[in-house]
Amino acid sequence: MHGPQPCDAGQIQAVRAPADAPASAATRRWVLVATVLGSSLTFIDGSALGVALPTIQNDLGGGPAATQWVVNAYLLTLGALVLVGGAAGDRFGRRRVFLIGIGVFALGSIACALAPDIHALIAARAFQGVGAALLTPGALALIGATFPPDRRGRAFGTWAGFGALFGMIGPLLGGWVADHLDWRFIFWINLPLAALTFVIAIRTVPESRDPEARGLDWPGALLAMAGLAAVTWALTAAPDLGWRSPLILASLLAGLAALAGFLVAEARQAHPMMPLALFRSPVFSGINLLTLLLYFALGGAMFFLPFDLIRVQGFSATLAGAAMLPFAAIMGLFSGLAGRLADRFGARLSLSLGPVIAGVGLALLAWPDPGAGYVDGPLAGMTVLAIGMTLAVGPLTAAVMGAVGPGQTGVASGVNNAVARVAGLLAIALLGVLLSAVFVARADSPDDRALLGQVMAGGDLDSVATDAFHAAFRAVILTCAACAVLAGIIGGLTAPKRERHGLK
Repeated sequence: MHGPQPCDAGQIQAVRAPADAPASAATRRWVLVATVLGSSLTFIDGSALGVALPTIQNDLGGGPAATQWVVNAYLLTLGALVLVGGAAGDRFGRRRVFLIGIGVFALGSIACALAPDIHALIAARAFQGVGAALLTPGALALIGATFPPDRRGRAFGTWAGFGALFGMIGPLLGGWVADHLDWRFIFWINLPLAALTFVIAIRTVPESRDPEARGLDWPGALLAMAGLAAVTWALTAAPDLGWRSPLILASLLAGLAALAGFLVAEARQAHPMMPLALFRSPVFSGINLLTLLLYFALGGAMFFLPFDLIRVQGFSATLAGAAMLPFAAIMGLFSGLAGRLADRFGARLSLSLGPVIAGVGLALLAWPDPGAGYVDGPLAGMTVLAIGMTLAVGPLTAAVMGAVGPGQTGVASGVNNAVARVAGLLAIALLGVLLSAVFVARADSPDDRALLGQVMAGGDLDSVATDAFHAAFRAVILTCAACAVLAGIIGGLTAPKRERHGLK
C-alpha cells in the first residue's frame, strides 16, 4: 500500500530544531497544508494505480513482466534515491528540493498520461520515482524544521491522518476512473494538486537548511540503483527468456557485482547514505529484516490482489478498490491506539504478534474460491491484515530510533523507510517468478506465458486458464503470509521489550 511509511515519524523527530525564532502559528499551518498536498500526489497516485493496472495492461498491451515494471520502475528510483533526496534538502534547502520534487513528479505525471505504449509508461514512472524521492523526505523535513519538538507529534498525526484518508480515496478513485473514464486521468489529476502545492509553498513556506549537512553519496545511490535494476530485470525477464539465457545470467552477475560495490562504497565513503556501522546493533538489524519481510509480504499481496479480484472473482475495478478500504480505514483510525499499546506492553509484543496476525490475514485472502463476493471474499482477509499491520507499524519507529545513538536517528529512520520500499520492488519481481511457474505448471496451453498475459489483461479465457491463475495467486499470497509470520518470529527474537516513542 502507498502511504506513510514505518519510520516517517522518526525522520521528522530527527530534524534539528531551528536556531532562530520559531515559526508563527499561521506559517506552521501553511507548511502543514503544503506538505499534506504534496504528499497526496504520491499517496493517491500509487494507491489508485494498483487497481487500474489490469485496465492499463489491457489497453497498452505488454506481458506480465512489463506490467510489473510499471510499478517497479517507480519503486526502483524512489528506493535508491530517497536517502539522497533527504540529504539534498538538508544541504541545498528543504523547500527548494521539495519544490523540485513536485515539479519532477508533475512532469512525470504528464509523461505517464501521454504514454503511447507500455515502455514509455515505464520510463515515465521511473521519472516520477525521482520526483517522489525528493518531495517525500522534503515534506517530512519541512514539518520537522517548522514545528518545535513539542508540537511535532500532533503535526505528524495530522499529516499521517490525511495520508490514511488518501489511502482510502486512491483505490476507489483508481477503480472508478478505470471503469468509467480513462486510466490516464489518474495522472492528469496530479497536475492541479501539484500546481496548488507549488503556489502555497512558494508563498508561505520558509526555507531551511541544516548547517551541519554533509556531502551527498551519489556513488552509493547510483550503485544501489544499478544493482537493483539489473537484478530486478533479470528476475522479471527470466520466465520469458529462460534462466540459462546469457542475458539473464549476465544481468544477475552485473547486479550482484553492483550491489557488492555499493557495500564497499558505503564502507569507504566519508558520508555514506547507509552507514554500515548501524547494522552492528542486533536490534537495528533485526528490525530492518522484519521490515524487509513484512513489506515484501504486503507489497506483493497488494500488487497481485487486484488481478485476482478482477479477472477471477469478477469484481469491477471500483469494487476491487473498495476491497482495500478496510486496510486504510483501520490503520488510519487505530494507529494511535496501537502506539499506546506498544508503550504499555513493549515493542516486542507488537512486533511479534502484529506480523503474525498480518500473515493470518494474508492467508485468508487466499481462501475464497473463484466467484466469491465481497463479504465472503476479501473482507475478512483485508480486515485481519489491517489489524496486524496496525499493531506492527507503530512500534517500528520507536524500535529503530531506540537501537541507535541520538545523532543517528534521522539516517536510521531513512534507512528503514528505504528498506520498506525496496522490499516492495523485490516482492513484485520474485513473486512474479512464482506466479508464472505455478501458472505454467497448471495451465494446458502451448504458450503458457502468453496465456498468463491474456489472463492478466482480461481476455476471454476458459476455466482451465482461470483456475490456473487462481492457483498461482494462492501460491503467491501464501508465500506472502509465510514471510509475514517469519517477520513476527524475528520481531519476537530481536525487538526491544519496552521502548518509548520518539514522538509524543
